[in-house]
Amino acid sequence: MSRAIRSIDTGILSRPLWIILAATIGLLIATQPESGIIFILVTAAFLLFAAINPLAAVAALVILAPMRTLIATEASFQLPLDIGQIALLAVVAFWLIQQIVNKQALPRLIWSPVYIPLLVFITITGLTAFNALSMGLWISEWLKWVQMLIIVAVALSLARDGRWKWLLFMLILSGVANAFVGLYEFLGGSGALHLLINNRFFRAFGTFGQPNPFGGFMGLLAPIALMSALAYILQFWRKPSWQAFGIAAFYIFATAFIILGVVISWSRGSWLGFAASMIVVAFALPRKLWHGLTLMACLGGLIGALWVAGLLPASIVARISSSTEEFFTFDDVRGVDITPENYAVVERLSHWQAALNMARANPWLGVGFGNYEAAYPAYRLINWHEHLGHAHNYYLNILAEIGLIGLLGYGKVWVVIIGLNWRTRQHPDTLCRLVAVGLLGTWTYLSVHSVFDNLYVNNLFLQIGLMLGILAILYNQANNHVQLRTL
Repeated sequence: MSRAIRSIDTGILSRPLWIILAATIGLLIATQPESGIIFILVTAAFLLFAAINPLAAVAALVILAPMRTLIATEASFQLPLDIGQIALLAVVAFWLIQQIVNKQALPRLIWSPVYIPLLVFITITGLTAFNALSMGLWISEWLKWVQMLIIVAVALSLARDGRWKWLLFMLILSGVANAFVGLYEFLGGSGALHLLINNRFFRAFGTFGQPNPFGGFMGLLAPIALMSALAYILQFWRKPSWQAFGIAAFYIFATAFIILGVVISWSRGSWLGFAASMIVVAFALPRKLWHGLTLMACLGGLIGALWVAGLLPASIVARISSSTEEFFTFDDVRGVDITPENYAVVERLSHWQAALNMARANPWLGVGFGNYEAAYPAYRLINWHEHLGHAHNYYLNILAEIGLIGLLGYGKVWVVIIGLNWRTRQHPDTLCRLVAVGLLGTWTYLSVHSVFDNLYVNNLFLQIGLMLGILAILYNQANNHVQLRTL
């Protein structure tokens, strides 16, 4: 009886709230322009879905984070934070709300060894705060790695069991969306004459504002997309169904567009990184080591044969050749005669030398994490007054900003992660195993492209954090399977 009375009271009390909410929404719709109405409805739908399932907030993070530069440059209003940080705060907020609703005193944290290298690197970079020239720049760069750690924790909490597949889908979907924007720009949509290719096409830059980070985003996703497509093709082959066909078709389509994005970025670092990632994927794909070595040798031999036989497009061959010839021709660019033809290369090499100058003066802990820009005027070469924001070589950038200790720590991060990833490759489930193989290709891509650029920009670190979250989930699954098998 008392339960019935309480339900009646609750209904009576909640009815005015629903009336007020409906009246408020009606008033907003009646007074706002059409674009405002659409924004209100979309926001209301997002809040509702995110309240029911915080994975909706993660989906918004993955889609919106790469739009940081586009929104900052094209939006008619100024956001208090960049869109990626706002989306991440929303993810954390809805995650905490879910914990409260589930009557948990503290957020449920699931342990993973992936935390260890991230925590070690966060600690090492934290030490450089004491000698940082700009605390603002230091905090901005340091928080990137803290945010990556948070995303790993959230992914482990929200996407256990089979829900991690939604994280994978969101990542690939965000890549496809950016690839479509890049294709539009490549065909002339951008009209940026300084990005003109062969007097016909334009280098694609997606929502990133520059071709190199766009190519980096495509290259990071390409191995995962390719392996996901292979996994779902095998799934359809073993058990045909319309659902399996639809999923396989999506990942095949997505892989084609993402690889196309790598090509149309016209980024040499992206091309070299993609080639290296495919060789590693070929090595890691078979379960037996000698099978992997054979497949890797065949793929490398095929690429070499196509190169020698002149069967690759001449413009692509010339651009890749220039990346080795130009970057290793000059030992010291201070005495180089600058011409329009070599300007871009010499500019990048001058920033490499500035980074080395910083490292020589501050060998152990550098000039402070994220402080390359602040330290540049004191270590620049005479002819290069304007900085590019970073050294355009992440290893030199790390050496300059956090010294030898930091560079060794960064290397240790990826040695540990790749080691965990290699063990995850033994996962008994085909999809999980192939995604783990794709992630090995992703880390390979990141390591190669980092020779030419810094990919921890424009919220790409949030995407990398989510990939680490997927690795943490798959590693825990594989490790639990091994433990059960040994009992």
